[in-house]
Amino acid sequence: MTTSQSRILTSHVGSLPRSEALVTFLEQRENDVPYDVAAFDREVAEFVVASVKRQVETGIDIVSDGEASKISYATYVRNRLTGFADASQSEPSKPHLDLKPFPEFQRRIALLTGTRRFKRVACVAPIALHDPGALQKDLAHLRAAVDVARPVGAFLNAASPGVIASFLPNRFYQSHDAYIAAIAAAMREEYEAIVAAGFLVQIDCPDLAMSRHTAFQDLTEPEFLRRAHLHVDALNHALGKIPPEMVRIHVCWGNYEGPHDHDIDLRKIVNIILGVEARFFSLEAANPRHEHEWRIWQEIPLPDQRVLMPGVIDTSTNYVEHPELVAQRIDRFAAAVGRERVIATTDCGFGTSAGYGKVDPGIAFLKLRALVEGAALASDRLWPSA
Repeated sequence: MTTSQSRILTSHVGSLPRSEALVTFLEQRENDVPYDVAAFDREVAEFVVASVKRQVETGIDIVSDGEASKISYATYVRNRLTGFADASQSEPSKPHLDLKPFPEFQRRIALLTGTRRFKRVACVAPIALHDPGALQKDLAHLRAAVDVARPVGAFLNAASPGVIASFLPNRFYQSHDAYIAAIAAAMREEYEAIVAAGFLVQIDCPDLAMSRHTAFQDLTEPEFLRRAHLHVDALNHALGKIPPEMVRIHVCWGNYEGPHDHDIDLRKIVNIILGVEARFFSLEAANPRHEHEWRIWQEIPLPDQRVLMPGVIDTSTNYVEHPELVAQRIDRFAAAVGRERVIATTDCGFGTSAGYGKVDPGIAFLKLRALVEGAALASDRLWPSA
């Protein structure tokens, strides 16, 4: 599958700011308000075609559908799987460890991310596939857009078993192990269908990093690491029929502006992450809390057939990175693992929760253009005779 051969290829993590019309539809569905399903499908189709076209025109090589039909990258599964119900009357979730000392800041973050409008959902019954048609619509919309825009490659996001368990707590299964196994079995069909349609599947795995200071904050560090291993094992089982070269995973510590002083170090989890049977590994590497971790790749050999997709654009600020800074970030990774084993991307998505986020939609594409220009500068240095 596509790798950087004569230049540094570019991609992003998946989600992009949705249109106002899409956000309205998504909020109606989230809150069980009647809505025009046919009109929603038309809006998604039009958005995906326009979004993919704009990504290609911006210079992005490996594009996505922008997660157009999803309210968020993890909780969208409640509409596709059985077993989930409203849990708003249950005990509220605990604040992130880094935000806990700052209640006013927590309120501001809630407004930006939309957490006050999204339903709190929990697993209360057996999990099984409920609506395969929703994924088939996503695949059809992306195929139509890709056939017109002709990008180098395309991917579709899917939630990992672990991140689903992180956001949708278990109230039914006797153990976390059983819950993860049930989610993995239910999600396997989604992963396989994306690849069967000819797209890369990107598995979003913030549970391997962010969940340490959010959903699983009450665990000791050794307990968390054991749980992360469990999640990787379950994910690998779900990916068992898919060639690794068709899989990319994304790991982050939370796409929000905050202290992040409780983020677990990449060094402690990197070997767990690399245990996923995937070729492409997307990791935060541009924000102030994790940019220094590029040095890890000078010490830890990247296994054969693996490709790094470092974030070289921050997704939680409206600053537009200078292309030369982007190129310098790319240079570091190319020197550490080899130029052919780097694809430049963003730290996270620009629309992880539909309708919310700090980065203005127009500025998000300015940042993507800076990513493309920085990759071109780095390519000129890395392939001087090309």
